[in-house]
Amino acid sequence: MRSMTLCWGQRRRFCRGCGEQWRHVGAIDRMCARSNMTGATTAEANAALIKGAYDAFARGDVAQAFAAFDKDILWHVPGRGPLSRDYRGHAELGGFFQKFMELSSGTFGIQIDDILSKGDRVVVLCTESARRGNRSWSSPQVHVWTVKNSHATVFWQYQGDQQTEDEFWSAPV
Repeated sequence: MRSMTLCWGQRRRFCRGCGEQWRHVGAIDRMCARSNMTGATTAEANAALIKGAYDAFARGDVAQAFAAFDKDILWHVPGRGPLSRDYRGHAELGGFFQKFMELSSGTFGIQIDDILSKGDRVVVLCTESARRGNRSWSSPQVHVWTVKNSHATVFWQYQGDQQTEDEFWSAPV
């Protein structure tokens, strides 16, 4: 536990989880509401939730990935291709996952490059790739998540090259 002595002699205590100063004396060995019982901050817990969803998807465990998503999640895919639109809820999202896996004959994959988090926002820098027939595609992406009550409620995708991605998913095989 860290503490500092102020000029009037009062000692302030710090949260073991996030380091935030407590405003009152007597908070020895406690954590603030932004920290969970393991000492991780909300941002760290949210990043772990999202990382777990990507890991589950990579293993082919779609049910486990969906466990991280709110039942009414908003999933935004920009562009003008056959996959581009807003999806709401698990049923529509399941259809979206099925469609891009069909289009790519199951070759779609995501490589996580970095995960950044602050509060309820998680940003994933990644590279998506897939094959369709004799064409292959790979593109840097930014995935922005909003997490509320330990579930992802919003997903927003930003492509590195929107036109190329739209052409890839739209081209006949």
